[in-house]
Amino acid sequence: MITDTEIKLRGIQLLAEHLGDVEAERFITLIQREPFDYTKWRQDMDVDLSIEEISKRAMTLRMKNT
Repeated sequence: MITDTEIKLRGIQLLAEHLGDVEAERFITLIQREPFDYTKWRQDMDVDLSIEEISKRAMTLRMKNT
């Protein structure tokens, strides 16, 4: 298990890698600015997708990252 500090560091690194430094900072600012429930956000994000489509997307992402 990794520490909270390591999780934060890895998260920031991933954001910067995928969004760039400026947009990563903007994302962090947006999250801190307003109340945010990550679990609810993730649940609402895939509400229109079937289990098969979610699985297909997960497998595609896994293959891309290996």
